[in-house]
Amino acid sequence: MTVTAIDATTSPFDLPRRLRSFASGGQPLRVLLTLGSLMALCALTGHQDAVIPLFLGAIASALSETDDSWRGRLRAQTVTLACFAAVSFAVAALFDTSWFFIVALSLAAFGLTLLGAVDARYKAIGYATLILAMYATLSMDHPDGLAHGRWNAPKLLLAGAAWYGVFSVGWAAIFPAQPVQALLVKLFMVLGGYVRFKASLFEPLRGVDIERKRLSLAQMNTDVVAELNAAKESIFRRIQIRKRAPTGRISRYRGLYLIAQDVHERASSSHDDYNALADAFFHSDLLYRCQRVLGLQGIACQRLAVSIARREPFDVGTDTVQALADLRSAIEHERANATTPQRLALLASVEALARNLAQLDGQLAGASQPSAQAGRTDMGLFDRSPHGWRDSVERVRRQLTPKSALFRHALRLSVALFAGYVVMRVIHPAQGYWILLTTLFVCQQTYGETMSRMGQRVAGTALGVIAGWAVLQLFPQPWLQSLLAVAAGVVFFANRRERYLLATAAMTQLVLMCFNQVGDSGMLLVPRLVDTAIGSAIAGAAMLLVLPHWQARRINELAAGAMRAHAGYLRQIVGQYKTGARDDLPYRLARRNAHNADAGLSKAVGDMFREPNFVRPRAGVVLRFLIRSHTLLSYLSALGAHRGALRAGATPGRVEALRAAAESAAVALDGLAMRLALDPAIVTDAPAVVEISPAEAAAREALAELVGPGDESDPAARLFRTQLTLVWLQIDALRDHADEWLLKAGAEAPEAG
Repeated sequence: MTVTAIDATTSPFDLPRRLRSFASGGQPLRVLLTLGSLMALCALTGHQDAVIPLFLGAIASALSETDDSWRGRLRAQTVTLACFAAVSFAVAALFDTSWFFIVALSLAAFGLTLLGAVDARYKAIGYATLILAMYATLSMDHPDGLAHGRWNAPKLLLAGAAWYGVFSVGWAAIFPAQPVQALLVKLFMVLGGYVRFKASLFEPLRGVDIERKRLSLAQMNTDVVAELNAAKESIFRRIQIRKRAPTGRISRYRGLYLIAQDVHERASSSHDDYNALADAFFHSDLLYRCQRVLGLQGIACQRLAVSIARREPFDVGTDTVQALADLRSAIEHERANATTPQRLALLASVEALARNLAQLDGQLAGASQPSAQAGRTDMGLFDRSPHGWRDSVERVRRQLTPKSALFRHALRLSVALFAGYVVMRVIHPAQGYWILLTTLFVCQQTYGETMSRMGQRVAGTALGVIAGWAVLQLFPQPWLQSLLAVAAGVVFFANRRERYLLATAAMTQLVLMCFNQVGDSGMLLVPRLVDTAIGSAIAGAAMLLVLPHWQARRINELAAGAMRAHAGYLRQIVGQYKTGARDDLPYRLARRNAHNADAGLSKAVGDMFREPNFVRPRAGVVLRFLIRSHTLLSYLSALGAHRGALRAGATPGRVEALRAAAESAAVALDGLAMRLALDPAIVTDAPAVVEISPAEAAAREALAELVGPGDESDPAARLFRTQLTLVWLQIDALRDHADEWLLKAGAEAPEAG
């Protein structure tokens, strides 16, 4: 199974181009139109000195942009321009007052960073406002910055920002569904990759490192969850503004999103231990059949992404139907030859897997008519946006504690900017604000991202300086340099998220070309490189010295949150085994919360491994905990995928015993969450073994006694019992890892502080 199967519907050269253009969401084109028109206006009017502030204002406005409907974007643009006006005129007023200026800038950095607690929109606005403040200082600090009056630069910055806002709002009005389309393309591409990798687990090979593959799955699941969340928020903003049921493309895209949620749940589910399956069916092609079906379904997800990008009808094809028929035939053959109870029990798990794959295929087939999802009883999406200004203030207030990662980042950034200003005043007070701008760009919330930005920023600036020098020598014509400046701006916005080094080089090129329109930027080449190195070093030092928020020391909080979310998901599943399957909002919300918590834990573990060794002495235990947590979620997903009302059957009390065992498992997960949330300083004397309550012991004993003839007559109850048994095995392993983890943390607590 190779990616060539996807390319059967499109040219191998056409697909990457189309996907990149859709994934960009049109922003590079908006930047091209904005910068190109501004450059043309300045050239025609002879005001080349206005290019720098106009360009910088437009760039800051583009950095503040988030996905939204045109009405939402208009409101956001209004707030953005108000913030831009406040900081740009404040910079102009305080620019000559030195220490008053940097104190005000540091306080603004603290407050605007905390604004990110409200939601992603205000986070982008706050960050872009800080960037505009630095752009204002660059404009004021230029030798000709005050030639046309103190207030000229702020006005031009605002004009550039407003001009980009016109294109931004207009684009959102003309192409209202394009961002949703782009996000769904990315979602199904990432989901398809996840499904295809999941297929690699079904290899009947002995000695395969399943734990390593599960770790990779947990990391890939983080990407899938991020894309699901982005698509959901984009759809919700467009539904929210209409105040009525969506129609047309938005209705279709909402249906596709709900299909993606269901496919994700079914694809992430596990029905038994993979090593046990490989041992039992080592001499059979049964697992290869499973692998083929799942691999074809992953390819189908990616073909669906192509059809969304092209706005073409989707046909799931017949390959998977035939593969499912072959799988059922292989199961029947195995059943006819199975002789031991253990083999029959494992075969039952494969049968459950086959049913799950068949239902997954049905979901993909439904993507040809996604609007039919409107027949669901509950199509609601959960609103995570702030409800009024009181809610916004409360969100910010909750971050006003040193325990908050955002609070620490805000304080760290403020101190870094203050330190950068002091260094600038000592080294070269004139035209040294590039140090502060670099510090602002490099100083990120996590250690790993900050260190990565440091290297890429310095290397990108060096590359941009070298390229800029070459361009200045080879193309001295001002009009050609103007075109290159516009092109550099487009390259920056096309690459700033995934290729930061190239984006930095492009932005350096843009600044050099613009400054050369009003002076000799050749004199700025070496100072820009030196200032970048200094600003990066200050950001790195601040990350290490000013309230470092090491992921290794907060993993227990995230792990506790994951256990609570898993417990909530399990309770929702159990409720539907009582009343019957309903894909309602409470169930989908519990499922999203569980996956979000698991993805958050996985991301934090990834960030932890980018931190210095001395702050993560328990990394091995944390890694094993993550693998077990994700495995637990996969078993819960299997329970959710097969949920439905259980029949009482011929065995009295069987169903109630299963429900009691499930509720006991949820209680155990809540208890594990409480234990993980303990302060490590008080864990040193805690017992190494968690005492099992009488209720839990009774529930587990009753679950073990349910194996019997009733299994054959009620496959749903048998699957419920099998999955619950697997869930309890993971809970036991998680308890062991938590004990090892917490006891080590408690021993280190006096030293860690």
